[in-house]
Amino acid sequence: VQLQASGGGLVQPGGSLRLSCAASGSIFSIGPMAWYRQAPGNERELVAEITSGGNTNYVDSVKGRFTISRDNAKNTVYLQMNDLKPEDTAVYSCNAWIKSSRYTLIKNYWGQGTLVTVSS
Repeated sequence: VQLQASGGGLVQPGGSLRLSCAASGSIFSIGPMAWYRQAPGNERELVAEITSGGNTNYVDSVKGRFTISRDNAKNTVYLQMNDLKPEDTAVYSCNAWIKSSRYTLIKNYWGQGTLVTVSS
């Protein structure tokens, strides 16, 4: 199983970016999916998470600006980021709980990080 993230880049304050993270490989089912971020000198923090049923949770600093969503048919999670601020600059990583088959335990997987830089 692999998670492939994309969509990072350089954006001006107030701009928008959309991150995508697609799971591939042997997948039976996917549980919660999430986006984390880590800024230089800071610990990694949970940005947003979404259950298989679509329930969402956000860190306070992004509420009203970021939206997490998922396409279960495509095994993909998205993070729409609007009104970006310099303090949103970080490496964003996706995370997912995945069962590879009916008979295996659910496991936690990480995608590679994608850098988001918010600067004028």
